[in-house]
Amino acid sequence: MKSWYMIRARGTGTEVLIYDEIGAYGVTAKGFLAEFGALPDDAAIDLRLNSPGGSVFDAVAIYNALKRHAGEITVWVDGIAASAASYIAMAGDTIVMPENAFLMIHDPSGLVMGTAEDMRSTAEALDKVKGSLIQGYAAKSGATDEEIANLMSAETWLDAKDALALGFIDRMAEPVKLAASFDVSRFRNAPPELVTAASEPDAPEIAEPQNEDDAGTSAPAEPEHQADTAPTMTDSASVRAEAIAHARMVIDLCRLAGQPHMAGRFLEEDTDLDMVRSRLLAAKAEAEGLPPQSLHAQPGRGAASNPWGDVIARTFKTKG
Repeated sequence: MKSWYMIRARGTGTEVLIYDEIGAYGVTAKGFLAEFGALPDDAAIDLRLNSPGGSVFDAVAIYNALKRHAGEITVWVDGIAASAASYIAMAGDTIVMPENAFLMIHDPSGLVMGTAEDMRSTAEALDKVKGSLIQGYAAKSGATDEEIANLMSAETWLDAKDALALGFIDRMAEPVKLAASFDVSRFRNAPPELVTAASEPDAPEIAEPQNEDDAGTSAPAEPEHQADTAPTMTDSASVRAEAIAHARMVIDLCRLAGQPHMAGRFLEEDTDLDMVRSRLLAAKAEAEGLPPQSLHAQPGRGAASNPWGDVIARTFKTKG
């Protein structure tokens, strides 16, 4: 199964790379935390980020693990630290951004399926998640909760100069080449230069890292899971985007159905969404001792219909 992170030892400490969508491909923070927890508690950490975000719950778990670490943590934003990735960045003792890199914060979002009560409960949960994220951003920047909440609601993209002025980072570094195959166009306020860089067919998978003099550390190698390329970068990016979108949908469906442990098997089997919904419905019916067709029955529909597919709705425009 593909991974979105890499942890490797160096002579001067440990380098941690998050160069993909957090929690993508069904790989949760559990594996990350297991590897990170095996490191010496006083190890110096260089955390390099180039990520559009991903699972907010995984990001919170990673943030908390980093904050508990006794060793010095230096965060290097090697391109973008958007959404959930920007929250992870806040765990650094020192945060460094190249002049042309970007950090983005916004409101968390999710998928809802079920009744109106299910949707109200999810909205309340998202409000609680936002409150938790606000605390992390405010602790680093020194801004008030209200100021952070307003920045999140507006989906705010900050270059290094803006991030430094607002207290989100500690210093700037030399510019890097912006090159990433992430689909940042799904964010409503993504900077045009990032959208353009991501759409270039010959752009490398990750941003070009800072040189050794700027970073104070050797340039990271490209993560292994990004070395497998398709015949053309355009085709590869398209296939990758579809895979990530499918994985996120499967994981969210399983979590909202109270069956998160089923996501890994669905992804390994490449199960389509209709079958995922059907099997989750059957699991829920079995757990409650009810026939599948009795759960969330829709007026005028027979027992063979797929009721969950009819009530899936997005509560926000973008993911957290």
